[in-house]
Amino acid sequence: MPASDLRPFPSPPREPAGPPAVRPDGTARRPVREALRYAAPALVAYAGVRVLGLLVLALWSTGADTSARRLLSARWDSVWYARIAEDGYGHVARAANGDLHPDLAFFPLLPVLERGLSTLVPVSAGDAGLVVSAVASLCAAAGLFAIGELLYGRRAGVTLVVLWAALPVGVVQSMAYSESLFTALAAWTLYAVLTGRWVWAGTLAALSGLTRPVGAAVVAAVWIAAAERAHRDRWLPPRVLAGALLAPLGWLAYVGWVGARTGDPLGYLDVQDQWGNGFDGGLAFAAFVWRHLTGSVVAGVALLAGVALVIRLYVLCVRQRQPPPLLAYAGVIVLLALCAKGYFGSKPRLLLPAFPLLLPIAVALARVRAARAAAVLAVAALGSAVYGAVWLHGSGPP
Repeated sequence: MPASDLRPFPSPPREPAGPPAVRPDGTARRPVREALRYAAPALVAYAGVRVLGLLVLALWSTGADTSARRLLSARWDSVWYARIAEDGYGHVARAANGDLHPDLAFFPLLPVLERGLSTLVPVSAGDAGLVVSAVASLCAAAGLFAIGELLYGRRAGVTLVVLWAALPVGVVQSMAYSESLFTALAAWTLYAVLTGRWVWAGTLAALSGLTRPVGAAVVAAVWIAAAERAHRDRWLPPRVLAGALLAPLGWLAYVGWVGARTGDPLGYLDVQDQWGNGFDGGLAFAAFVWRHLTGSVVAGVALLAGVALVIRLYVLCVRQRQPPPLLAYAGVIVLLALCAKGYFGSKPRLLLPAFPLLLPIAVALARVRAARAAAVLAVAALGSAVYGAVWLHGSGPP
């Protein structure tokens, strides 16, 4: 990607002192209906990519001894979420090697929503999870568009949404998993921070902290933004302080509840350790890559190329001078994904919410001719659909 295609993003403008009649970027605030019409191309494109993925998955499933619905809602982590929704916490599974896997590792917001929806309408918890993910993924797409449009214009916003939908592991966005819900909450938290809606930012960050352990990345983004504001203005307005104080409450509440339930303030770390997870600075992942390099060289080189790509994209984000909250959010996600132990096949899925990494590509594609950009995105969407079908019929995204 030529360096000339990487102009810096503008820094978020100052927040108005009084109730703003315009957005901080100087454009008039749009009513909800008009905002939806403005975002419609992004949402329609997103839905098209995901529908393509589901159609390919369904066709692939006709030749296998399973169904697309089962793959999306009744395997891997989706089973754990559904069980929590139906029976609450307390289940412990014993792995083949004797390790115990308690369900306390799973954060509660998705199971709560599954339980609420399955209570209102006659659907199973797993099917309710599919509905929650479908709605949440559209909300995430809208949030990505809002950020892309705010920072670099409408076309970049649409392109960012399509790139996120067409990621190789984009099928996870349509599963009864928590990635779509988390990404939606994270995206709108970041948008709220960038546009000076601090109480909204803190509230959404708190909800993200009830969704996934990596909710800490969203908290970091809010705190970085608040610190930047305090440094710039030499004081912290009450609404900024309120947002910063609200942000970690969800994450702290669940981790604290697990600590009380296990009788150990650090009980959640013990739970992660029972699952073989934990932060070791990347030593286990490095050993995993080395084993592949000394065994199957092709697989090892592919792993190294993937890690190099992620790091390269983050460097490009820094060179673009993305706002510090976005850099903090993406940086924490990358750090936790690459430097944690656990099942290494999950790392692409764990990186799924790190959408700021796609902004350099979105900006570059937004500058080329529309036909060429559309061709690139179409190929990516088709590749994502095929890969998703093969992946779910194989190792899948535990």
